[in-house]
Amino acid sequence: MKGMVARRQRVLRVRHVQHAMAVAETARARDEAEGIERNADRLRKVRGDLFSNPGMATGANFAAMQELAGRLEQAGRQLDGALYDARRKVEVKEGISLVTNRDREIAEKLKDRARADLEEWRENKLTALPRYRRMQRTGDV
Repeated sequence: MKGMVARRQRVLRVRHVQHAMAVAETARARDEAEGIERNADRLRKVRGDLFSNPGMATGANFAAMQELAGRLEQAGRQLDGALYDARRKVEVKEGISLVTNRDREIAEKLKDRARADLEEWRENKLTALPRYRRMQRTGDV
């Protein structure tokens, strides 16, 4: 009985570590997605600011600004794709985190049940002893 409680305790520790790792990976994936989102916002702002300056522009300046705007647009589309992938990765990590949390809770319940079974077994063993032995064990002598 004690061995079962010890095994369940070990399983619970493993499940706890697995859950902690899954939560950390989820947080890391969220941070990555937020970083990509911030970069995409900054890129949009830069592209918006590119043509916001009214004034005279030469043909060469205008062509350079259009080239830069095209490159910024392309980079923005690439960041949108990366952001989509990062969000999907966050969803997967959150799913894994939920599964590991459920496994941890199951292991905790099994450990508690094993501990309760051990206590019940000890009580039954103690009540099965003759009265004078019980008094010796409990200190009622």
